[in-house]
Amino acid sequence: MKILVLNGSPKAKSDTMHLTNAFLDGIAKKGVHEIEIVNVIEKNIKPCMGCFACWKLQNGKCIQNDDQNDILSKIIANDIIIWSFPLYCYSMPSHLKAVVDRTIPLAKMSMKEENGIVRHDTLVDLSKKRYVVISGCGFPNWDGNFDGLKLQCRNMFGKDVTMVCVPETPMLNEPTAAPLTGPLLEKFVAAGEEYAEHLALSEETINSLEMPMLPNDIYIQIVNGNAGQ
Repeated sequence: MKILVLNGSPKAKSDTMHLTNAFLDGIAKKGVHEIEIVNVIEKNIKPCMGCFACWKLQNGKCIQNDDQNDILSKIIANDIIIWSFPLYCYSMPSHLKAVVDRTIPLAKMSMKEENGIVRHDTLVDLSKKRYVVISGCGFPNWDGNFDGLKLQCRNMFGKDVTMVCVPETPMLNEPTAAPLTGPLLEKFVAAGEEYAEHLALSEETINSLEMPMLPNDIYIQIVNGNAGQ
């Protein structure tokens, strides 16, 4: 399989990429795969201008001369697209959202209804693509943190998208938290193996990956204690 990882973290030491790398390690245990990681923050991706030139030309490219067309080519060429990013304001970081906005050259202006959702017809066949979303946040496990993102991703990538949303991920860059983060990373390795075999994760596996490492009140206490440092 050919796997493209779009890393949407702006940081070199990404909390979420710790999880994604463990997931990739698990996938690698189940065969030889071609894996490419694109650090989106390093790319020149301008906002969509809403000019719809791509829909007029229908050549699968944007008229803006930046790095987006290369990313579009990679999306077309790969079997699995993994979107890895931290939660920003209950959604994805703006530089990664710009990538999503500018995937419209892969679509047509014409529309169709699918299962109660109106979508644009596709210019290229994306029906066999598999999408994985791995997102971490600095909040504790609080109801509603990821609700908006989950709805957005299901609408963008389809109901079969695999989503794993993990709270308390700043602990992954804290060496003293290794007794808690180590077992979580091991779970992500096992999840990668499961995904390589089935191209999906069971609900039980996702629930296990999303389980908080610390109770909400203790995590908040620790964060507030470090807030002034």
